[in-house]
Amino acid sequence: MTTLSYPSKPVPGDRIAVVSPGSGLPGLFPRPFELGLERLRKEYGLEPVEYPTTRKMGSTPQERAADLHAAFADPDVKAVMASIGGDDQITVLPFLDRELIRANPKPFFGMSDNTNLLAYLYATGIVSYHGATVMTALGRPVAMDPLTADSLRAALFTSGPYELTAAARWNDVNRDWADPATFDAEPETRPGNGWTWVNADRVVEGRAWGGCLEILGWLLMADREIARDLGEYDGGVLLLETSEEMPSDIEVFRTLRNMGERGLLQRFSALLMGRPKTWSFERPNSPEEADRYAADQREAVLRAMRIYAPHTTIVFDVDYGHTDPQLVIPYGGLVRVDGPARRIAVTY
Repeated sequence: MTTLSYPSKPVPGDRIAVVSPGSGLPGLFPRPFELGLERLRKEYGLEPVEYPTTRKMGSTPQERAADLHAAFADPDVKAVMASIGGDDQITVLPFLDRELIRANPKPFFGMSDNTNLLAYLYATGIVSYHGATVMTALGRPVAMDPLTADSLRAALFTSGPYELTAAARWNDVNRDWADPATFDAEPETRPGNGWTWVNADRVVEGRAWGGCLEILGWLLMADREIARDLGEYDGGVLLLETSEEMPSDIEVFRTLRNMGERGLLQRFSALLMGRPKTWSFERPNSPEEADRYAADQREAVLRAMRIYAPHTTIVFDVDYGHTDPQLVIPYGGLVRVDGPARRIAVTY
């Protein structure tokens, strides 16, 4: 069983590494990136430190690994945050020095393609944080969503329990980062309907593991960062959410089915299913189409869980992942899912 520990937290005035282990999109879209850096300075009191590949598209896996090593090894850097996700971070993992990172544990914040690093850090014994990339959460036009901002502040600077709140309003429709007008108004939001609970007759407390479903599928195919002894995950809380690529309900079911066939799905006592992103530039769904996509995905999840883990407590539409707001979840940290009280608390 891996022994996981929480790294020491930064304090205002400290330096925070900003890295691009997935994609160098800050080089293509500087506006949301620089807005995010400004908020790290002004709203959180942290001093961002960039690295050679932070704004570089097409950097090699070795170059990105070198930046991660530099960030973790620097004693003056107290936390590490990803600029954004990507689609090939899995190629960086073979070049990472696990002993260097284990000897220099720091809070790492990321999501999406950064599921690779989150799983890597879990296997290394380091609690990290799912959520809050610079360009998405911190670079939100006009202002950060208050739930995101408060959750990130608590994750960065505090230790102990933090209760998650269901969003009263949320958004998953993006505007063009290349258009300056995008940053003149906050994103339009729509009403939230709270969380949907299944098998909510118990209290579960366990370590969180999972992340972006598509990336987990890749890790499973490559056989990377998955414990050999699946008992590692017994009693844990599974985090799953889907990306802006909007996998079909059939693909979601098949991925979960394969996790079940491997014996992995049934190890967890609770599943937090992130609110699905239902709109993209490639698939600009109408509200009705978006609702149908979300309903189809929910049924795919339920279908797989009925087969492989019928008694697992499930909470749908938790506000973390690729939608806004973006609550921060401690990856490898404790999560308490209280079904009778309909409450979720995490330990930062």
